[in-house]
Amino acid sequence: MIVVLLNVYLALLFILVKLRVVPFNLFWKVSPVLVLLVLLIGLFIPMNWGAPQGSALVVRNSVAIVPDVAGEVIEVTAQANQPLKAGDVLFRIDPVPFEAQVRAIEAQLRFQETRLAEMTQLQSRGTGRAFDVEERQASVDQLKAQLDGAKWNLEKTTVRAPADGYVTNLALRKGARVASLPLSPVMAFIDTSAAIIGVEINQIDARYLAAGQPVELTFKMTPGTVQTGKVESVLQAIATGQVQTSGLAVAPKAVQAAPFAVRVRLDDPVFASRLPAGAAGDAAIFTDRVQAAHVIRKVLLRQIAITNYINPF
Repeated sequence: MIVVLLNVYLALLFILVKLRVVPFNLFWKVSPVLVLLVLLIGLFIPMNWGAPQGSALVVRNSVAIVPDVAGEVIEVTAQANQPLKAGDVLFRIDPVPFEAQVRAIEAQLRFQETRLAEMTQLQSRGTGRAFDVEERQASVDQLKAQLDGAKWNLEKTTVRAPADGYVTNLALRKGARVASLPLSPVMAFIDTSAAIIGVEINQIDARYLAAGQPVELTFKMTPGTVQTGKVESVLQAIATGQVQTSGLAVAPKAVQAAPFAVRVRLDDPVFASRLPAGAAGDAAIFTDRVQAAHVIRKVLLRQIAITNYINPF
């Protein structure tokens, strides 16, 4: 862009000299160098923090599906990479052992309720003890709690989608045995209810970033187009500045100025919902500083959008 502006100035200077509007003296001979310095120092270098630009990436929350009960899979209804709604069935676990447990507890509960009624009747006639009634009541309450747990386990034999999204890399098949272990997920569920778009901005350029500032983005998968949005938040921590609890002494590492992450929200929610996880592009954030450079940044971003037709990286 700076080359284009400098060439425009040279062309204009050439015309003015030819028309004898300005004399071709030493000052006008060295003026292109002066213009170049003015553009660099007064416009292009400040543009880096007045309208910083960085790489953009679309990410989505991935939920590791771990069943709440263990058992044999009798049906897998979900299909890989097919849209699902919250509550849709992903797969089913054999419910026979859990149905048997529910029936067993219900039978015990009916018996204890009958005994409770008998003990209560004997106490009302003065031939029974209050302790026996209280003991039977405790047994009934305990069995009711066990029945609630057994019914919950039976309900959890049908595993459902936790949100709108899709299952990816589906390898689960009928006949497999699953366990309710946190370290043994059976499938990965991609939540599409909200698209998270992050932008990396170099630390030296991030000094004036704030929530609510306008953003323009162009993605590789939609070359030639520019989307608008707003800064949602500037993340206040990155991994290089994180300290975790451990039993080790401090292990010094080389200090590097890693980029800061900025979360943005697109003005077009429909377009955002269609972006797949991993969609990459470029984004420019327009602060309230060096506003004269905003137009140049917009032009540069549109140049990137056009070159996306042929640039795969």
